[in-house]
Amino acid sequence: MKKITILIHCKDRSNIIASVTNFIAKKNGNIVYLDQHVDRQQDIFFMRLESEFINDDFSTDTFKACFKKELADKLEMKWRIYSSDKVPKMALFISKYDHCLYDILGRYNSGELNLTIPFIISNHKDLKPIADNFKIPFYHIPVTKDTKIEAEDKQLELLEKHNIDFIVLARYMQIVSPKLINNYPNKIINIHHSFLPAFVGAKPYHSAYKRGVKIIGATSHYVTEELDAGPIIEQDVSRVTHAYTIKDLIAKGRDLEKIVLANAIKLHSERKVMVYNNKTVIFS
Repeated sequence: MKKITILIHCKDRSNIIASVTNFIAKKNGNIVYLDQHVDRQQDIFFMRLESEFINDDFSTDTFKACFKKELADKLEMKWRIYSSDKVPKMALFISKYDHCLYDILGRYNSGELNLTIPFIISNHKDLKPIADNFKIPFYHIPVTKDTKIEAEDKQLELLEKHNIDFIVLARYMQIVSPKLINNYPNKIINIHHSFLPAFVGAKPYHSAYKRGVKIIGATSHYVTEELDAGPIIEQDVSRVTHAYTIKDLIAKGRDLEKIVLANAIKLHSERKVMVYNNKTVIFS
C-alpha cells in the first residue's frame, strides 16, 4: 500500500475539495485525512490531504503528472505531493548548548521522529561526544569572520552530498547567510527565547530577571534574511514569579525551547506546515 500527502493552496473558489476528492477517487485512492482553511483576508484556500492506494502498480511520479495536468494547472494551484516512502533527511547545526541536541537525539533514538539524521555540524568540538554516543557523524566546521564564506561552502557541500531536506539550528550560535537560506527556503528551523518585553544580547535571562518578567517562552520559526522574523511554526509560554532565580529562569526557558523545537520538527517532517506571506498554516 502506498500513502501520499498533498498540500495545496490557491485562490479560493467553489468545488475545490470536490474536484480533488473526485480526482483521487478516480485513481482508486482512499482518503484517510483531509483538513482545509480559507484565509478570508487574502482569499486563499489551503488544504492538506492524506490518501492511500492499494494498487501494486501505483506510481507517485505518474500521479503527480496526472494531478498537474488534469487538476492543478486548471485551478492554478500551488501544490506539493509527498510519498510516505520518502523519509525526510534532517541536518543538525549546533554550537555549545546541549539541551536541544540531547532532546532531539533522545526522541530520534526512540523512534518518535519520522526522519533520518545523516550528520551533525558544529562550529565547536565540545558536543562531539554526544554525537558519537548516538552514532551520528559529526563534522567540525569552525566559523570566524574571515572563514565564514568558506565554512558555509563546506556546509553546503555536505548538505547536497547527503540530499538533506531540511536543517535545524539546535542553538547554533551563528547568523546564517542569505546563500544558505536561498538554498533552503522555509527549510531551516530555528529556536530562540521569547520574552515580553523582548530582551536582546548575550544574557537575555539576566535582563528578564532584572525586569521581573512574569511570562517567558520560546519560539520556533523558519529562518529568513531578516533576523528572527521568519514564519512562526510553534510557540509556548510559561508563567514565572518573583521567586524565580536567574538559574530557575534559564532552566524553565531551556525546557520550553526543547519542547517547542521538537514540536516544530515534528510538524515540518510530517508535512503539516504551509507557508504563505511570511505566515504559516499549521494542520493538525
